[in-house]
Amino acid sequence: MEICSVNPANRKQINEFISSQWYSTDMVIRGEVVDLTTVDGFAVFDAEDLIGLITYRIMEDECEITSFDSLRENQGIGTSLLNKVKEEAVKQNCKKVKLITTNDNINALRYYQKRGFDMVHLYPNALDISRQLKPTIPMSGDFGIPLKHEIEFEIIL
Repeated sequence: MEICSVNPANRKQINEFISSQWYSTDMVIRGEVVDLTTVDGFAVFDAEDLIGLITYRIMEDECEITSFDSLRENQGIGTSLLNKVKEEAVKQNCKKVKLITTNDNINALRYYQKRGFDMVHLYPNALDISRQLKPTIPMSGDFGIPLKHEIEFEIIL
């Protein structure tokens, strides 16, 4: 396995991967449409197969994770990607790394807390607004849980 930066040589494959995971290359975060074809990131490849991706953007002194996927759980891929973003955030003089997940994502709630992230905000019914911007967002998510709320996590660097 190899971790590399998202770059012009792998961007097409990255964009196809994002579309396959998120229904398009647009991500709605707190009522804002973020074009994931323009953000930075790190990818993990096994031979030529893309098996993990994390994207992020730096805004002033904050780093925001905009997407995060690992196709092989419990192999350290996600943790390696998360650590790369934290390292980059430190290099860019960020004070924290933050991200949004949804109320159905039970695995993410556990995952981020085990890695030192704190739950700092709940945005009730935020997905109602998000669906106006991206109608392909499903009504229910993991475990058949109605997809309603956004939850913000952060870790202070």
